[in-house]
Amino acid sequence: MLRRALILTLTAGLATPVLAQDMMTARASFIDSEGEEIGTAALSETPTGVLINVEVTDLPAGEHGFHIHETGSCETPDFQSAGGHYAPRGNQHGFLVEGGPHAGDMPNQFVQDDGVLRSHIRNDRVTLGEGEGTLFDEDGSAFIIHADADDYSSQPS
Repeated sequence: MLRRALILTLTAGLATPVLAQDMMTARASFIDSEGEEIGTAALSETPTGVLINVEVTDLPAGEHGFHIHETGSCETPDFQSAGGHYAPRGNQHGFLVEGGPHAGDMPNQFVQDDGVLRSHIRNDRVTLGEGEGTLFDEDGSAFIIHADADDYSSQPS
């Protein structure tokens, strides 16, 4: 079954930052378009950004875009409530464009034939703490694994 989008929400009810041995961390769940939990993410604040450790199952094999979206609302089945890509500094979308990338732009992820995604991604444009780029502002944040790959330049609709 093809999953159109999967989401991880970073809102107070689902993922809360915790200070553990001088390191801020958060945990959250990925859900599919039917609302079923299919994976987790563990986030850790580091001196050089947020390390995002992802393990998600039941995905279609292939290359998928992976982004942080601006709102921690995750209404199934299409997750449109998550809004656009997270861009607190007003940057353009894409690694290949002048003025980019958004804080929420991250590298495409590759899922093998077993349908499992295991990945470690560092994003130096976001934080679990306070201030610009926080994933825990009043609207929260959402991570979405898209059905298709990101071309790193076209502005998504």
